Amino acid sequence: MTNSGRSPASRDLEFTLAQLRGDCVRMAPHWTVPATVADAPVSPSRIHGVVVPAASVRLVRGMTDS
Repeated sequence: MTNSGRSPASRDLEFTLAQLRGDCVRMAPHWTVPATVADAPVSPSRIHGVVVPAASVRLVRGMTDS
């Protein structure tokens, strides 16, 4: 096993935008669209069942706000 000289944390940041987009494409079929448009915003307590891969979370956390 070779050591690249980088920490495990820096290797986690090598997750690419293409990989994030792939995760989104795989999750999209799980999101259904209601037959009618809701008039009121949805309460956060009603949002459940969404699983985001840890690598995607780390990628988004590493982005700047600007």
